[in-house]
Amino acid sequence: MNYATIKYNDIANGTGVRTSLFVSGCTHKCKGCFNAEAWDFNYGLPYTKEVEDNIIASLNSPFIDGLSLLGGEPFEPQNQPALLSLLKRFKETYPNKTVWCYTGYLFDEELLKPSRATTEHTLQMLSLIDVLVDGRFEMDKKNLMLKFRGSTNQRIIDVQKSLKEKTVVLHDVDKW
Repeated sequence: MNYATIKYNDIANGTGVRTSLFVSGCTHKCKGCFNAEAWDFNYGLPYTKEVEDNIIASLNSPFIDGLSLLGGEPFEPQNQPALLSLLKRFKETYPNKTVWCYTGYLFDEELLKPSRATTEHTLQMLSLIDVLVDGRFEMDKKNLMLKFRGSTNQRIIDVQKSLKEKTVVLHDVDKW
């Protein structure tokens, strides 16, 4: 897996202050994407153990609220093994910090059911994610006033409640 960039002390991609990993590779290719250069799976730099060590270390400060995964597309099948490893390590090291993940895949229609995105890693990844912003960016539904998403079709999902209740439970961003 390659990654496009890592943003430390990021306040735009989830609640609080976060470390955000932008992975490379996306087959959605949404018109108007803010990160189109990351569509290419070969874009950026190789994701290595050293990179993962730096991400984990960056989260050690008490003012860092968690980790955010963006893209590209974190749920592209070829990105899932490396991200699952990162998520497991993150949750073991920082059980009280949160994971936000941004995906163009729909939680209930493409990640929980057989689809191009589902692999043997998908459910394990979801079990370690707190908040999922799902849905492809749609230019005709773009709204700059939205919190933590770009278009009105995108949902902010409380993943753990949704998995427990077996229905989509939206996350209230004003409560965190």
